[in-house]
Amino acid sequence: MIAPAVSLRGLTKVYGTVRAADGIDLDIPAGSFYGVVGPNGAGKTTTLSMATGLLTPDAGTVHILGIDLWRSPAEAKPLLGVLPDGLRTFDRLTGAELISYAGRLRGLQPGIIEARRDDLVEALDLASASRTLVMDYSAGMSKKIALACALVHAPRVLVLDEPFEAVDPVSATAIRRILGDFVGGGGTVVMSSHVMALVERLCDHVAVVAGGKILTSGPIDDVRGDTELEERFVQLVGDDREHRDLSWLRPS
Repeated sequence: MIAPAVSLRGLTKVYGTVRAADGIDLDIPAGSFYGVVGPNGAGKTTTLSMATGLLTPDAGTVHILGIDLWRSPAEAKPLLGVLPDGLRTFDRLTGAELISYAGRLRGLQPGIIEARRDDLVEALDLASASRTLVMDYSAGMSKKIALACALVHAPRVLVLDEPFEAVDPVSATAIRRILGDFVGGGGTVVMSSHVMALVERLCDHVAVVAGGKILTSGPIDDVRGDTELEERFVQLVGDDREHRDLSWLRPS
């Protein structure tokens, strides 16, 4: 039996009185393109941070392809490529230097780093900016260079928090192609997003998160049923906020 790419059991994180993750149980099949959706403050980023070793859970376990992440991090972490939310980079390096540095941190040989760096720079349309300091990158370019750093060591599982945010349409097409090829080659992508149409377009599985809990998860066709994913999302999460009368906005 093939182990799930990511398996979470009882994953919990509490901040004061807020349970940002409340006993999360989730299995993400190997070879899937898995979307994680939820409203702001739902616990998506907290859960993904714990699932990738960036945040210590208060309780629960994480297994990456059958390896306990917190008991055997040296074995599990090389399997992961991570694009976290609000990533801080060494922004006084050039783009090419930052990718090379990421490769060195992963223990790759210089020749391999150079070849992969050049491939990634071209694939992500960063060639013209590869000698520019990262501090001078736009938000979209920073997102792409961070993705390149997550890919350089050829991980088996990619965990991406809002990978298309601030990315222009041409670059988004290139990223979709790269991620599609990655999954087609047997890799697993886990992607959080607020854009339901994007999740429907790319993902074959989805989990809906709210209040630190998984409301539903599974193949995307099963989750959305005979409706659009956005409609199903609103049904699950609810929209019980007061709808104020803003008639004063209408032209007189």
